Amino acid sequence: GARTVSSLSAATLASLGGTSSRRGSGDTSISADTEASIREIKDIYELKDQIQDVEGKYMQGLKELKDSLAEVEEKYKKAMVSNAQLDNEKTNFMYQVDTLKDALLELEEQLAESRRQYEEKSKEFEREKHAHSILQFQFMEIKEALKQREPMLAEIQQLQQKQQSYVREISDLQETIEWKDKKIGALERQKDFFDSIRSERDDLRDEVLVLKEQLKKHGIIPDSDVATNGETSDILDNEGHLDSSRTVPGTTQALKTGGEGMLALNLSSCLSDRLKRLIDERESLLDQIKKLKGQLEEKQKNGKMDNTQSEDEVLENGTDMHMIDLQRDANRQISDLKFKLAKSEQEITALEQNVIRLEGQVARYKTAAENAERVEDELKAEKRKLQRELRSALDKTEELEVSNGHLVKRLEKMKANRSALLSQQ
Repeated sequence: GARTVSSLSAATLASLGGTSSRRGSGDTSISADTEASIREIKDIYELKDQIQDVEGKYMQGLKELKDSLAEVEEKYKKAMVSNAQLDNEKTNFMYQVDTLKDALLELEEQLAESRRQYEEKSKEFEREKHAHSILQFQFMEIKEALKQREPMLAEIQQLQQKQQSYVREISDLQETIEWKDKKIGALERQKDFFDSIRSERDDLRDEVLVLKEQLKKHGIIPDSDVATNGETSDILDNEGHLDSSRTVPGTTQALKTGGEGMLALNLSSCLSDRLKRLIDERESLLDQIKKLKGQLEEKQKNGKMDNTQSEDEVLENGTDMHMIDLQRDANRQISDLKFKLAKSEQEITALEQNVIRLEGQVARYKTAAENAERVEDELKAEKRKLQRELRSALDKTEELEVSNGHLVKRLEKMKANRSALLSQQ
């Protein structure tokens, strides 16, 4: 601007000087040109004043333009700096937005995966719940079965007690059999002894009859208390165990004396009664032995053979068939007891097996119920954990959406400010 003003003033002066030089050379008169030159000088001075005024105004405008240009340049620099900052912030915000979008996508994927796992766990929980209800129902059934097992156990205990009583009874019977066998041996020895006594008694009976006949011939009547068959009261019960060496001399001596003939008769009758009682006792002991021997299956045949032998002996000794019937009844009762004992043992074995099976089922059901409860607790804990993760993911998603909205608003505001600055320039 300054260069333009200086070039304009120089051109104006040159044009004025040129006109004045042409005018001086063409006009010889100084007076005529003086006025013209004065007017020109005045015009020049006026023109200079105008030029100075124009230059002053121009310089003032130029200064104002420079000041405004400096201000504009300063504003432009500030705008460029702010624009660069805004670009940087925009880049950062775009990067943050992209990062948040990626994080949001990851969270959405995690949320979808969590929902899928939640649905799977819910289905599995329902299945486990159904299985738990079934196991609980089975557990109640087993509990009822255990309640019913108590009377069964009581019955088993009763059967065991009966079995023990049967075993004790069998052992007692076996001991009784042994004792009876010993007693039978002693009785057989006594039988041999009394057989010899019986033969002597028959001889003595014959002699007594002969003596009676002789007494009747002499006019002596025997006492009415003495029976003809030799049966008296048990006068000589304490002397039943006398041996034949003592009995025979005593009786022969009594027969030699006439006044003591009745003593021999009484002795023979006592021996007969004693022998009969011993035979009856022997038969009863044989019956008891046959009853006890019927407990063992292996000895039944031997028992039957002994029964036949005992029947022959009984028939030989003049006893009736009532003892045989009693023996058969005893054998039948023993066989029934043995059958009941075997049956009770089978029932006890079956009940014990049933109890063992029920206890095994109870243990299995308890284990299954504990496993189901543990799985249910784990599923509940995992469900709570997934719900917490879902809530935290939803909260993070909401926070990211809110921050994304704020960033979008801020970016729009920055774009508006930038467009306003560009419009002002």
